[in-house]
Amino acid sequence: MLLLGERAFKLKRPVRLPYVDLSSPERRLQLCERELELNRRTAPDLYRQVHRVTLESDGRLVLNGTGQLVDAVLEMRRFDGAMLFDKLAGAGSLTGVQIEDLADVIAEFHRSAPVADDAGGAERLRRVLDVNTRAFASAPHLQPDAVAAADSACRAALTRHAALLDQRARDGFVRRVHGDLHLRNICLIDGRPTLFDCLEFDEDLATTDVLYDVAFALMDLWHGGAKDLANILFNRYLDATGDDAGIALLLLFMAVRAAVRAHVTARTATICQNALEAQGYLDLCCELLRESPPTLTAIGGYSGSGKSTVAAAVAPCLGAAPGARVLSSDRFRKRLFGVAARARLPADAYRTEISLRVYTELAETAERVLRGGRSVIADAVFDRQADRDRYVGIAASVGATFRGVWLDAPEKTLVDRVTHRRDDPSDATPDVVVQQIARHGAPTDWTTIRANVEAASVAAAVKRVLLGYAGATDARA
Repeated sequence: MLLLGERAFKLKRPVRLPYVDLSSPERRLQLCERELELNRRTAPDLYRQVHRVTLESDGRLVLNGTGQLVDAVLEMRRFDGAMLFDKLAGAGSLTGVQIEDLADVIAEFHRSAPVADDAGGAERLRRVLDVNTRAFASAPHLQPDAVAAADSACRAALTRHAALLDQRARDGFVRRVHGDLHLRNICLIDGRPTLFDCLEFDEDLATTDVLYDVAFALMDLWHGGAKDLANILFNRYLDATGDDAGIALLLLFMAVRAAVRAHVTARTATICQNALEAQGYLDLCCELLRESPPTLTAIGGYSGSGKSTVAAAVAPCLGAAPGARVLSSDRFRKRLFGVAARARLPADAYRTEISLRVYTELAETAERVLRGGRSVIADAVFDRQADRDRYVGIAASVGATFRGVWLDAPEKTLVDRVTHRRDDPSDATPDVVVQQIARHGAPTDWTTIRANVEAASVAAAVKRVLLGYAGATDARA
């Protein structure tokens, strides 16, 4: 990369690897042009033009001359490298709001990405594993036994999920996406997460399940220790897309992404630390594919009790990576009406029949997610016995452990919080709080946590309750 003022010039290395051939200038020119075309889908202001590097008769190298083609260069708008998401995450300055924005950007991009013509979901992923196998064969610094264990675990998981992979392909979830969506290929530009540097050299590898695309960023965040942010991206992406039906595939997808990062890192490893990092990715691949029994947690309380805040704090600690799926009645209602989570709905949107529909969809999704092997936190008021009983029944039907937690706070505290709440998915008003309390619907058989203290203390208390019973684990947190 050559940086000149506000411009950046990107050249491709003349290499031939198991997964890409850049050995000829014609091939590098072709891929520069393809990179320009594809990346303008998500970063049109970042990618400017492709230049031919030519050798003139007088021996000079010039841009776009008439002589022999010797190379190609992609011109880009220069941006601040400190705003790359891997840098922000490493510095601890990446925020939950930025991750929520990223989830929306990825979801929007996936909705518009072209659907694959063929219906080979499992076969596509099998080809990825075959590429990995060839890459591992020539990658140094990795223990052969660990490579074999990771490959075996991935292929076993592929066999288990082959039918679902193929069904998703038939349903249009295999698309021409980014293909290389790790944190170094996401940058905050003009305050907005921007996806760039997509995989341009292999249409087959870049045409894949949309969840496999987002799994790279999820794996990166999880591996880097930003587990709370990984859980936010996981939940906000699924909130935006409603793609909970594919959730059983996520661990496999994250594991394969970890394997990809392992052999790429090993290939570039020149010092001991890089070799250890490559091995760490391989270890993560195997760890992600170990079974973790799902749990169902219901967090209830009147509006203003802090349910959503507590659910977000607890979710990364429950179940397999990247933590529990948080199902919020407020967010489901907003999606039902096709509006942003923080947009306000009219009172008519809270009619009894609408609320029944929201709670039904919430429960059905909870069961679907649990059957996909993922832990669930249901975030709703839960002041009706029928709703509480339904979740107990769901847990029993799938063999998951159930735990109900009720957040309790005085009416004055609840009213004050709701009065001063801004930019929140909940539309509850002080009158709504008073009406909820008047119904006297608080459960007597759930664990009650005092919630009229600071949110961190409430979350810590709930974590102690949830992590203290059989079935919950924070081993991966």
